Amino acid sequence: MRRLLVVAATAVLAGAPALPAAAAAPEAPAQVRVAAAKSLDVDYQVQETGYWCGPAATRIALSARTGDLPSQETLAAELGTTENGTDHISQVTGVLNNRLSGTGSEYSTVEMPDDPPTQEQKDKLWSDIVADIDSGHAIVANIVAPPGNQPPGYPPGQTIYHYFTVIGYDSENMTVHIADPASFSGNQLYWLSFDQLSTLIPPKGYSA
Repeated sequence: MRRLLVVAATAVLAGAPALPAAAAAPEAPAQVRVAAAKSLDVDYQVQETGYWCGPAATRIALSARTGDLPSQETLAAELGTTENGTDHISQVTGVLNNRLSGTGSEYSTVEMPDDPPTQEQKDKLWSDIVADIDSGHAIVANIVAPPGNQPPGYPPGQTIYHYFTVIGYDSENMTVHIADPASFSGNQLYWLSFDQLSTLIPPKGYSA
């Protein structure tokens, strides 16, 4: 178990030279456009079994709000996780709310059934990430990563059904900070483009 501290940073954009159109970074939705990068301080653990990604991702999210952390085994029981995994993101939402009851935290389940996602769904995902991270809440995402669209280090040639935790964002280059309990090829904390994240979640959902 390691305590991982990631320092929040603010990007200064004033006076920066204009980039050619072809090199411009993707635009964040206008209603949440901010010039900032922020990541949360979390207690990272690798998942202890091949099917405890849900419990491990939930524990990472809890660690952003409390130091009273249950074991992955306890969370697996609360989530109803079996050798087939954790059935639905709503189970994660329920456990987060139960565990954080009385703290002012309230998670909701957001479905992303359209693959590829609609622009409205992408805008909401980005808005939820910014709002949650800014308020000190990590997001748990249920993803489907097929060959050709996988985060770094994932086994090639396989479709991976998985849970990981979004712990930060950078609005200047539209990336998100991931705490991945699978630790495929040693990739535990890494940055992923927001566009790729938005294609990994459908047709599943996330807790925000």
